[in-house]
Amino acid sequence: MRELLRPARLAPGARVAVVAPSGPVPEERLQAGLDVLRGWDLDPVVAPHVLDRHRDFGYLAGTDADRAADFQNAWCDPAVDAVLCARGGYGVQRMVDLLDWEAMRAAGPKVFVGFSDITVLHEAFATRLGLATLHGPMAAGIDFVKNTRAQEHLRATLFAPETVRTIASGGTALVPGRARGVTLGGCLCLLAAELGTPHARASAAGGLLCLEDVGEETYRLDRYLTQLLRAGWLDGVRGVLLGSWEDCAEYTEVRPLLADRLGALGVPVVEDFGFGHCAGALTIPFGATAELDAGAATLTLDRPALR
Repeated sequence: MRELLRPARLAPGARVAVVAPSGPVPEERLQAGLDVLRGWDLDPVVAPHVLDRHRDFGYLAGTDADRAADFQNAWCDPAVDAVLCARGGYGVQRMVDLLDWEAMRAAGPKVFVGFSDITVLHEAFATRLGLATLHGPMAAGIDFVKNTRAQEHLRATLFAPETVRTIASGGTALVPGRARGVTLGGCLCLLAAELGTPHARASAAGGLLCLEDVGEETYRLDRYLTQLLRAGWLDGVRGVLLGSWEDCAEYTEVRPLLADRLGALGVPVVEDFGFGHCAGALTIPFGATAELDAGAATLTLDRPALR
């Protein structure tokens, strides 16, 4: 697995587009998030359909075509330096095939931030554009609006990425050891759901795989991990970083499952790494060559996440 192209860091005054490729966005939280971005001396612009709600399917932020058009127009706008997702939920799988990837490639590299359902776009950006992305808090998310650690770690990554080349989580080793590879991953259920689709990578071989999820029964987590194992998708993975398992079963129940399904891979595994749906979530660059030290619970990037 090769390192991906890094976009340029942001500077004061940079224009950032806020899009909603998945679920409907609470207006109050969106406005609060925009205030945070303005406080960082950024110039946020909101895509036209961000506050839409689908007429028939209330879990979608407007129609698939409108969500895709918002996303593509934001990405292809030469005045836009970064595209930030407003929230996750569900819906990217319905719109990702409507994007014109050749036009987006021609627009050049930009910063892209999101997580959860946005996992599908992280994979697509890697496979279709060869572009590094940021798995981090979203503009209308509670964490982004209210949590200082989440805000400051994302801000440092965007403006001064050399200051966060080592990400120290405070977690612990599920399987000790060190490993080098290229970071990838996201929401476990989405990685499993993406198997066999046009934008999914063939495997995680050579990667440092980041996994987290939210609101899943333990047997479902078991099924997702088992599906990835049976498909051979985890063959050759170099190491695993486990984030949060919010609104899943008690971690005393989830942990043995993770050890059972991942321990036999024979690679370092670190738990409680502090990314995903938890409070104070860290921003993790995807597509970056890095070293994982499971014992120290650190991820050290070879180069800053952004140029």
